[in-house]
Amino acid sequence: MSSRGAVGGFSDGGAMASRPDRLTVLAFINDPASEQVLRDSLSEATAGGVDIKRGTVRTAIAAMAKMQTPEVLIVDIAGEEQPLQALGELSDVVEPGVRVLVVGDNQEVDFYRHITRGMGVMEYLFKPLTREAVARHFSPLITRKTIGLDAARGGRVVVIMGARGGVGATTLAGNLAWMLGVIAKRHTVFLESDIHMGSGALLLGGKSGPGLRMALEMPDRIDPLFVERAAQPVTERLNVLSSEEKLTEPMVYAPGAARRLLEALRVRYNFIVMDVPFLPLDCNRELIEFAHHRVIVMDPSLASVRDTLRLLSLPNGPWQPQSPTVVLNRQGRPGGLTRKQIEDALKVKIDICVPDMPKQLNESASFGEPAVIAKGPFRQAVTELAREIGFVATRDEEGASALIQSGSLGGVFKVLGLRKG
Repeated sequence: MSSRGAVGGFSDGGAMASRPDRLTVLAFINDPASEQVLRDSLSEATAGGVDIKRGTVRTAIAAMAKMQTPEVLIVDIAGEEQPLQALGELSDVVEPGVRVLVVGDNQEVDFYRHITRGMGVMEYLFKPLTREAVARHFSPLITRKTIGLDAARGGRVVVIMGARGGVGATTLAGNLAWMLGVIAKRHTVFLESDIHMGSGALLLGGKSGPGLRMALEMPDRIDPLFVERAAQPVTERLNVLSSEEKLTEPMVYAPGAARRLLEALRVRYNFIVMDVPFLPLDCNRELIEFAHHRVIVMDPSLASVRDTLRLLSLPNGPWQPQSPTVVLNRQGRPGGLTRKQIEDALKVKIDICVPDMPKQLNESASFGEPAVIAKGPFRQAVTELAREIGFVATRDEEGASALIQSGSLGGVFKVLGLRKG
């Protein structure tokens, strides 16, 4: 544990050496949703033994008094009337050097500081948990592998990939960008990788320009001024970076240009939302590889299931600690596969389902007005997607909080890369 720990807290986690007879991770979680998120995330973080039990911090205290302490102990303090006292009692029954991670429902910064600085808890996440938050805040402490500083600094990059053409990836990407930039009021850029036939700018009511192609062909020209001029404004905090080139003029991509462009965009924007189909092109591969979070959009068709399986088999990029988020679009479409049939075929859970709403979405596309503007099932699905990727705090039309980021309070501003104003 942290050397900052106070009397009655947990001691330095570096003191405990890994032993083959010791369970790597033991968790006591008191609700099924959090349990499932941890199970999905931690199975990717360690292969050295994970045991997740249903229970609270009190359950953990009773268990640790009778069994060997694991290397990492995760406890749930949600609903506990005296959480600080309970954590103090837990510290009395665990071995020195255990790494303690805590889940709870308290969102106060002072509480976070007290248990991490004063009691030696290594990290605290508040509910609802997401795989993104667990992967970014818990997994490095379990594996002792940290994400490089180049990935932690600056804006966050999300890539939306359609399992195949026509599944609605552009629609979801554009509406997610609108939610981040307009509803959540964060500096956001929507990047459309298809420079010939992309439709994302039309969806958002934005304009295309020559800047994207220029950046991908001549990366030496990329600098802060270039980025500011290349991205076309849609609203005060939402810009579009797209091109509409002649079909007879193929792009001559310069290797490494995509990464250089993303690095420049991350300095200027809080969020970079990219619509990138997986094609055997160096540009697309680099954009996908250097995103922080991949989202795969599919529809309820057999061909989409096949291609989703292929996309899931791709290795994670260097900035991607978690597996991709899978979105089932047009759920309930007549003649389509059911959610259970799809999950059985993929052998993974669908993270988000978007209901089949052809009338609403077609009308929105026709008028260049994002469907997420209107309250309803589609907006709720995009809100869930925003929460799943882990870095949104939105406000509704009355200014009340509509969505709170799940994650570490200690990293809420640093991780989000928030800018004032």
